[in-house]
Amino acid sequence: MRHGKKFNHLGRTASHRAALLSNMASSLILHKRIQTTVAKAKELRKYVEPLITKSKTDDTNSRRVVFSYLQSKEAVKELFGTISEKVASRPGGYTRIIKLGNRLGDNADICLIELVDFNETLLAAVTEKATKTRRSRRSTKKTDAPAAEVVAETPAVEEAPEAPAAEEKSEE
Repeated sequence: MRHGKKFNHLGRTASHRAALLSNMASSLILHKRIQTTVAKAKELRKYVEPLITKSKTDDTNSRRVVFSYLQSKEAVKELFGTISEKVASRPGGYTRIIKLGNRLGDNADICLIELVDFNETLLAAVTEKATKTRRSRRSTKKTDAPAAEVVAETPAVEEAPEAPAAEEKSEE
């Protein structure tokens, strides 16, 4: 029975699991997205999000605590530099898991785990949506006079006369 076992052990000993999560967390911080299995990604999310929250306060103690988890000076520098600036206003939920399907070799569920504020394609799409203006019918109903002026300003397109076509039919 698995009473009280709340987290996935990932089939590893405690030291192996700690090393795996530390390496994956530093890779995620340095590369902003990594591809892994869904089970590892869910455990990595629980591991790395408290570290990102800790990086919001840049003092010596928080740097030492994060370094004790990551064991990488480059990852700590990146985390307290660019990442903490971007997530300063976000209250949580720093990572996103996108499922990709199954791996060919062993049919394991594969996913992409990424930092939310570093996906350029989604950020560009959000800004593009924000620039579009909303047009509703309500604004034309309120003012009838300007709508009539707009119609008067647009030139009328002259259509070709249909009289010659009618003459051709009458000759036949």
